[in-house]
Amino acid sequence: MLQKLLGLPINASAHGGEIDSLIGWVHLLMVVLFIGWILLFFWMLVRFRKGRQPRADHEGVKSHASSYVEAVIVVLEIILLVGISIPFWAKKVNAFPTAAEDPLRIRVIAQQFAWNIHYPGPDGKFGKTEINKIASDNPIGLIRKGDGADDVVEVNQLYIPVNRPIILDTTTMDVIHSVFLPLFRVKQDTIPGMIIPIYFTATQTTEEIRQQMKETLPLDSKRNFELYAPAADVKNDSGAVIVKKGVRINASAKKRLIDAGITTLEVVPANPTEIACAQLCGLNHFRMKGYVNVLTADEFKKWYAEEVENQSE
Repeated sequence: MLQKLLGLPINASAHGGEIDSLIGWVHLLMVVLFIGWILLFFWMLVRFRKGRQPRADHEGVKSHASSYVEAVIVVLEIILLVGISIPFWAKKVNAFPTAAEDPLRIRVIAQQFAWNIHYPGPDGKFGKTEINKIASDNPIGLIRKGDGADDVVEVNQLYIPVNRPIILDTTTMDVIHSVFLPLFRVKQDTIPGMIIPIYFTATQTTEEIRQQMKETLPLDSKRNFELYAPAADVKNDSGAVIVKKGVRINASAKKRLIDAGITTLEVVPANPTEIACAQLCGLNHFRMKGYVNVLTADEFKKWYAEEVENQSE
């Protein structure tokens, strides 16, 4: 209900409920203050109108009611800060996943204008990087020898398993960026020369999130469907598949659907879990977009094994 009321995105992280609760309390306080100030404004318009106060009263108001109201507001803000915000922040800063929780550690290296994702190999060790090794096919300058021989590097694609703690070591190759994962309630500025760790646990796979965002849209020629994918396989009258489930609906796929006489389509977002940049990082800031792919444990294990094999060749 809180998400719908405030327009918040789906919460797909273990700590997201606490953040949403804090956002709700802050909004509640702001609504109370807004209504209070509006009522005070109209009361003052009536109380101090010219007809009732033909001459200025130089002594002013002697009541201390406003002081009491201000004291109540200060107390409420202290409760929000000291009672909720600081304990939550302290827990997030100090309670990083332990080795017993088997966290997955990943490096996120920002640059104008892409997200470089670096996974250690099966040995659990990150390979060394050197600035003079950076190239179009090696964006982080990874040395493919020793510990780096079996490392996995992706661009704009972060793959993680569901229900497993994730630690992201964030940094940047150039200017300040900001890693923003809205559905996982994660945001962290990346600072040149610094490595800043953040952590979260995804509680839903990308496919489960897609199904929550399912909607039925009219299939007309004007609407852009490239951000959507069918919620299920779409077949024609003869039973042949026109567009497969989860496959992005490009212009040719849309034409096939319209030619088959389909007028409405049940769709899901093709990439609901984005990596956004929350800092203006240059003229092409709009291109600074990546995607989080939350997989089941078995799906992630399979993907990781395939990537280790492919990138070690």
